[in-house]
Amino acid sequence: MDNVSRILVFTLSGLNGTMENRYMLFSLTALCYHFILICNITVLFSIASDKELHEPMYIFLCNLCINALYGTAGFYPKFMYDLLSPFHVISYAGCMIQIFVIYSSALCDFSTLTVMAYDRYVAICRPLQYHSEMTNQKIVKCIVFCWLAPCLCIALLVLLTSRLTLCGSIIEKLYCENWAVVKLACYSTTANNVIGYIIIIVYFGHAVLIVCSYIQLIKTCRKSKEGKYRFMQTCMPHVLVLLNFTAALLFDVFYSRYGSTSFPQSLRNFLALNFLFVPPILNPLIYGLTLTKIRRQVIRLFFRKIYFA
Repeated sequence: MDNVSRILVFTLSGLNGTMENRYMLFSLTALCYHFILICNITVLFSIASDKELHEPMYIFLCNLCINALYGTAGFYPKFMYDLLSPFHVISYAGCMIQIFVIYSSALCDFSTLTVMAYDRYVAICRPLQYHSEMTNQKIVKCIVFCWLAPCLCIALLVLLTSRLTLCGSIIEKLYCENWAVVKLACYSTTANNVIGYIIIIVYFGHAVLIVCSYIQLIKTCRKSKEGKYRFMQTCMPHVLVLLNFTAALLFDVFYSRYGSTSFPQSLRNFLALNFLFVPPILNPLIYGLTLTKIRRQVIRLFFRKIYFA
């Protein structure tokens, strides 16, 4: 038993059935990753370069984009390396780091979307108190909350996982995932399961808060044409991003725990990549195309670059 517990390297078996197309997959992945970088950095730079956009809603959007860059950095470089390598392995420490980065990023997205819903609630339902409520100090506290709570939750999960005695080293995914490592344990994983479900319940509570805030928003916005316009301009992008991210994350959580190995490998890979592929691309596009101020700033910067070139 001592020999099987001292695992230093994990094997990622998710790419085993697709290696004949690895060069095409590498090209598509590299294109996708560069597109994610361009979209999110463009939104970040547009907001940073325009003082009119230095408002709470846009600052929280910056946090969403920074988090997308952080989370995808935990997956795409390693995945592209694996596509060109004959051996798909990752060190034990590297696996724990990848779990921490990918899933703290996922929870940070949810926290940020919750804070953004609160910001829209105060702006539309309590407009007279907005500037006194959303002070710089409050914004900093919200951003710290967005990062600190997810990092503490995932750090606890990783710590519990690292204490497990493992009887295997093959992870049937494209990347390290906490539940996939826990399934390799030789003994009981009750503590990991309990903490995992507590975290799911806590972030389900985030979703409840978002829904409650939007019920109030819809009630308020129905009273006037101006309210309806503000809702469509600033709240609909948030709703689309929230639905997009929630669906992608639920795919990953439920498939990781209850998915069937009888599914084709390509379908399993798609389900595994959904929340690492769709939200980081669509989020900046949704906000960049629907929020007028950001769209104008992006166009202004684009034409300025062409002019000076």
